[in-house]
Amino acid sequence: MAFQLLYFLFIQVVGNSGRTAQAWSAHYYDAAARARVTLPQSFMATTDVDTSVANRAGEAPSGIFNDDLIKRVFLYFGYDVTHICNLTDVDDKIINRANKEGIKVITDLTRKYEEFFFDDLRALNVMLADKYPRATEHIQEMMDMILGLEEKGLAYETEDGSWYFATDKKEGYGSQLVDLNWEEMETSERGEGELKRSPQDFCLWKAFKPGLDREDSSWESPPIKKGRPGWHLECSAMARKYLGDTIDIHGGGVDLKFPHHENEIAQSEGFSGKTFCNCWLHNGFVNINDEKMSKSLGNFMTLRSACPESQQVRAYRYLVVSSHYRNPLSFTPEVMAAAQKTVTRIDKVMSQINESLEGQEIREDESQSQLANEAIPKALQNFEAAITDDLSMPPGCCLAFKAAETEFKTKAKDSSHTLDLPGLKAAQNALLQMDRIFGIFYDVPLTKEDQHEIQAKESNAIPPEVLELVSKRAVAKESKDWELADSFRARISELGFEVKDVKGGDPEISRKG
Repeated sequence: MAFQLLYFLFIQVVGNSGRTAQAWSAHYYDAAARARVTLPQSFMATTDVDTSVANRAGEAPSGIFNDDLIKRVFLYFGYDVTHICNLTDVDDKIINRANKEGIKVITDLTRKYEEFFFDDLRALNVMLADKYPRATEHIQEMMDMILGLEEKGLAYETEDGSWYFATDKKEGYGSQLVDLNWEEMETSERGEGELKRSPQDFCLWKAFKPGLDREDSSWESPPIKKGRPGWHLECSAMARKYLGDTIDIHGGGVDLKFPHHENEIAQSEGFSGKTFCNCWLHNGFVNINDEKMSKSLGNFMTLRSACPESQQVRAYRYLVVSSHYRNPLSFTPEVMAAAQKTVTRIDKVMSQINESLEGQEIREDESQSQLANEAIPKALQNFEAAITDDLSMPPGCCLAFKAAETEFKTKAKDSSHTLDLPGLKAAQNALLQMDRIFGIFYDVPLTKEDQHEIQAKESNAIPPEVLELVSKRAVAKESKDWELADSFRARISELGFEVKDVKGGDPEISRKG
């Protein structure tokens, strides 16, 4: 079975390696149908990452929901997932930034921010994709799609060598995910001048403009003249290459419904003649103090600035996965503090469980535990019902956790109370099983920058042997044994360090050179 999901990132579930996937029925809200739909029991998906800026905290929910949460749900129910995430490494923002910063080779910029992106994925415990193809590696596929659309009368070239999609030739354009009034519609692209036939037409290929564009971000192959692809085209071309003509699920932020997703539908279906996507899932915005996060409002935050500490990163992941994806996510100091408090409580309970069960032999099959036989199985049942009901995570988040926490609170109030070890073992298993979806029990890895900083500090650290020699030298000097003191200084020098005496204070030690 093959089930497809697309955001700008490609995931494909292509069977289950001989395993039998669990029988289950998933219901999600489809933006195209404007209603909840039942998904097939097989799937494929896709997402796109812009490598011009470090990940915003606001982009993380999209990444967790599309790349990770949905993927984890299908893995949870026994499906194998092939996951491909495409990287947008050429667009206006990237070129403008490279020019502004005087970067000679544009890949120096895009590769740097790719690494920031991967650092954020690892920090958030997002399961990495199998492949990360770049837009610049698929230019030919985009050119082929442009020419294919031209053959169908859906694309045309302008005098300057740019190519546009003729929206008035595509039936249903502007009504797939949104309901637009054609008479009120403004141009869907910025800065294209008056060469387009219609202001609603969107760009497939941008002609090279001397003084604005760059040689290292331009391509040509007759009849396509020198230029670069439009953003919408990149996604369609790579989705088609790795997933085929039809995708089962496409996700993304609600702000991408139009024009981006609407344009993807038009060009993909116009090219193939087949349905591009069977179900569209869109997540809500991240709001900073009740305002949508954006550069224009001055509340733009990266993951690093929003969550400088590892516990805050885990709390942010918990906040996102325990919220409903279609609702706006409120990011405030109070909300983050509450999330951190919850994660700390969960960690404490799991630690208490582990300590209580250490060295214990639990025969769960013979247990008369109400927790093990009733409460925990019901909690798991409710959890699985929640994750297949439009990812309604809040009701399914804490039932097993609260059951275990109550057991320890009872023990704290009544020392004679005997802990229900079989029940706690069942709770431990349930929490770990649920964490296959939540992904909050992990150690936040260090970024490469952090690793280099630690290595630098360690390289400048004074070895114990040197400290001991400095101490012995001081004793020798106090005894006026100058020859012995000099021998210690020589040995310190041999080890690559220098010692400088300070009048009235401790000697200064530094690495030579």
